[in-house]
Amino acid sequence: MLTVSELHIYPVKSLAGIALPAAGITNRGLQYDRRMMLVDSNHSFLTQREYPQMALLQPAITTDGFLMTHKHGATDSLFIPFKPARAETVMVTVWDDGCAAQVYDAAINDWFSKALEMECKLVFMPDESIRYSDKRYSHDNEITSFADDFAMLLIGQSSLDDLNTRLKDQLPMNRFRPNIVFTGGTPFVEDELGQFSINDIVFKAVKPCARCVLTTIDQETSAKSKEPLKTLATYRQKDNKILFGQNLVHHGTGFISIGDNIDITCYQPAAI
Repeated sequence: MLTVSELHIYPVKSLAGIALPAAGITNRGLQYDRRMMLVDSNHSFLTQREYPQMALLQPAITTDGFLMTHKHGATDSLFIPFKPARAETVMVTVWDDGCAAQVYDAAINDWFSKALEMECKLVFMPDESIRYSDKRYSHDNEITSFADDFAMLLIGQSSLDDLNTRLKDQLPMNRFRPNIVFTGGTPFVEDELGQFSINDIVFKAVKPCARCVLTTIDQETSAKSKEPLKTLATYRQKDNKILFGQNLVHHGTGFISIGDNIDITCYQPAAI
């Protein structure tokens, strides 16, 4: 039996995440997940890949927005409402996709620019802005937020446990930024999942997640290292990509909670 053991959202793309006991599932993933994003002067997305200091900005959810703090106390806290107060809309870029986003006010943008020591703006994806998941792997017009490609990422705790037996220094799950973590099953059983349901919401596994340098960034200090990519490359590499976790699309909305069962409908051949 596979059981949901952790749920995580990342309200601002590439900043720290929030662990939740339960989460709403919307048509584009977990509620609030990556509906906001930092962009540069060209309105192109910013991530820890180039700016590891982004890991140090920590949101906390409140009744009417998010409270943003710096993990090392380098700046005062900042309140961010769920949606911008003004309606300025710009076109932003996430990888090869362009989509409409609303810009937060100058005071919020100034806070992020100061905290990260670079000029940037915070933008929000309104409901009217539609961004499709990678259509090479999803075929029912599923949509997503500012996530890289797909609405959700699934990882088994057994997979991380297996990796940690091969590492000198054990790593926490936050290196891999999953939305749903589960217990039970063998290491990398998520490779073989085809379709499953949680509380009558149907999830489909569409492709293993190719991992990048972001996994080498310590989420508490922003320091970089060679792990876990160095070790994962010895047994989780295929076609020059290092694979860890399973990307999901889904159908249906509702709520899922820690402790919920994952009911597997069908399996598929593992891609690695």
